[in-house]
Amino acid sequence: MVLPPEVTAGNLAGVNSRRSWIIFSVGVFAYLVAITQRSSLGVASVDASERFSSTASALSTLGVMQLAVYALLQVPVGVLIDRLGPRALVLGGLAFMAAGQAVVAVAPSLSLAVVGRILVGAGDAAVFTSVLRLNNTWFTGSRVPQLNQWLGNLGQLGQVVSAIPFAAVLHTAGWAPAFLSAAALAVLAIVLGIPVLSNGAGVSPGAQGAATLSEAIAQLEASFKRAGTRLGFWAHFVTQSSGVVFALFWGYPFMVFGLGMEPAFASGMLTLMVGTGLVIGPILGLLTVRHPMRRSNLVLGIVALMAVAWILVLAWPAPVPAPLVVVLVITLGIGGPASQIGFDFARTFNPRRRLGSANGIVNVGGFTASFVIMFLIGLVLDAFSGGAGEASYTLDAFRVAMLVQFPIIGFGVVMLVRERNRTRRLLAEEQGIQVGPLWVALSRAWGRRRRGGASSGQA
Repeated sequence: MVLPPEVTAGNLAGVNSRRSWIIFSVGVFAYLVAITQRSSLGVASVDASERFSSTASALSTLGVMQLAVYALLQVPVGVLIDRLGPRALVLGGLAFMAAGQAVVAVAPSLSLAVVGRILVGAGDAAVFTSVLRLNNTWFTGSRVPQLNQWLGNLGQLGQVVSAIPFAAVLHTAGWAPAFLSAAALAVLAIVLGIPVLSNGAGVSPGAQGAATLSEAIAQLEASFKRAGTRLGFWAHFVTQSSGVVFALFWGYPFMVFGLGMEPAFASGMLTLMVGTGLVIGPILGLLTVRHPMRRSNLVLGIVALMAVAWILVLAWPAPVPAPLVVVLVITLGIGGPASQIGFDFARTFNPRRRLGSANGIVNVGGFTASFVIMFLIGLVLDAFSGGAGEASYTLDAFRVAMLVQFPIIGFGVVMLVRERNRTRRLLAEEQGIQVGPLWVALSRAWGRRRRGGASSGQA
């Protein structure tokens, strides 16, 4: 799609500067900490089942409520970013997460632990889109989509923190020390963020918040009306959800109880997801810069790849070979950085002053799909096990439960194509840009290449 006019770095003091990179680094650390808090429950799901003696559907409320709160707060957080600036939202979000993890650490019952995870979800909701806004304030040009990919991918190292050091503390020192150490990590991010993070007033247009709350709400409405923003919502919906559900809650039990893999292997697979994102993310960032008209094709191709991997794993006769599980995990790892394309749609179809609202709308997509899928998987597993707990889950039960992803993500694909068609019509009407089918573009490119080759041969 077409990028809006960018302000050059030359007339903006501080943009693309050394200070910009320091702010980016602290922002990445804040997001890494947020991912650590978010994904800590996935590693502790087996321990949580034993600690609270809960069924799958009851236990899944820990993750479902966290994600539901995250999704519900995205739009209000977007408005607040445009109103107050991202710095306050990052620091406030970290404080909420620290408090939430402390509550989970001492919770004697599932209901109180749910309250703690709600606080974690509320804090988590504020961090990512705020750091995205900082990137768009302190950097310009083609750096922005690539840095947003690096933000998303480096932040996913928080899953490694959960899978290795957090899990080690959990299994040696116990539940309370593990979650208190996670809370302490959020406090450390606050200490680093207070002197470094800046809204960038005077650095670039739109760096300051909206003048009034009514103006911020008007910006939200304007963002939602843009077909490109809604396209970003559905791109995020279809690419992120399957991997989030796998990494955050059900992937570990699926591998250990359903597939019969060793816990160490399951933890390694969660780490492999992160490594995949680190490798693939920069490539996707480069592709979105070079081929902005084909970002939706990239999204649809990745979703198809994930669907094929799931079908192979779920249809394979037991025992499912480990290499096939590795293939599944790698494809899910690609889905994470692919979801960043949704934010690139928001960036290119909205002015900077309302990017908080636009990014908030996009971010609702993947997490709405995630908490719906997560909860439905728990219901299906309970139906098969009679509420007997995780140890009673069979591969057949997981096969049926994991299938709930297909109709939900399939609906998202239909809506994605619908919004893409609207966006392309608007491009043709407003800017005279015609975006033809992918096969036509590939055919023309192939024809040009053959003609070029023939000319070279004649020469």
